[in-house]
Amino acid sequence: MNELTSNSGPVRWDDLADFLAVARAGGLAAAAKNVSASAPTLGRKMRALERAMGRELFIRRTHGYDLTDAGAELLRQLEEVAGKITRATDRIDEDKHPLVKVSAGTWTTLALVRHWRDITGDPPDVRLRLVSSEAVLSLSRREASIAIRNNRPTEQGLAGRKLARNDFAIYSVADAPSRWIVHDIDTPSSRWVRERAGMDFCYELNHPRLALDLALEGVGQIVLPTFIGDNEPRLERRSGDIPELSHDAWLVVHDDDRHLPEMRRVIDRIFTLRS
Repeated sequence: MNELTSNSGPVRWDDLADFLAVARAGGLAAAAKNVSASAPTLGRKMRALERAMGRELFIRRTHGYDLTDAGAELLRQLEEVAGKITRATDRIDEDKHPLVKVSAGTWTTLALVRHWRDITGDPPDVRLRLVSSEAVLSLSRREASIAIRNNRPTEQGLAGRKLARNDFAIYSVADAPSRWIVHDIDTPSSRWVRERAGMDFCYELNHPRLALDLALEGVGQIVLPTFIGDNEPRLERRSGDIPELSHDAWLVVHDDDRHLPEMRRVIDRIFTLRS
């Protein structure tokens, strides 16, 4: 059976999945890329869903679809259901270690990679998936199981644990020129560098990790978190800590997940590494 009944008629589970796609994407065209339906078909299905539920779910604008209060409430309820389904299907294969997906920025991910045995156990008792992204991934939608963020979580249903403070400094190899290596990912440290570099930079890159590789080649200087720069033997500090870039790191997890045994193991191990 693939439908439920509302006060105004049947509501199909497939239509609710399509609603999730449209609500998350903010429009029909973007949602159509993630489902097996065209934008016009999705538009018809959303109107049919509104008729079946007896309420307006979207405010249709030229730039896309915004949610009404009823639509936002339906999205919240479906996100909870989708998260439970994802957790259930992630754990179906009993032949594998339980999967834990950890999202973090470039530098924290690099630090975790360098200590992967400390996180997975040796021999491993979890299957670790690292998601390197400067964007904030959704824990409610289970885009990640654990996120390491630059701010304390404020969203409902999330719990946070403060990690070590992240400090930043300028680094280069010995005798490297005082020209900047910059990247175009929008982060506080990249904005800080661009404000000071002006046009005095030697390379512009599309990823922070590439900037580190170039700094190690001796072509210029780079701003790094001290937990990376101080542990790279080929680099030397060219400054003290940069106060305006310092911030607390937070380990963030969904309330529904944080007591799972595999989650507890990974949380405690990361905390030991970054406390």
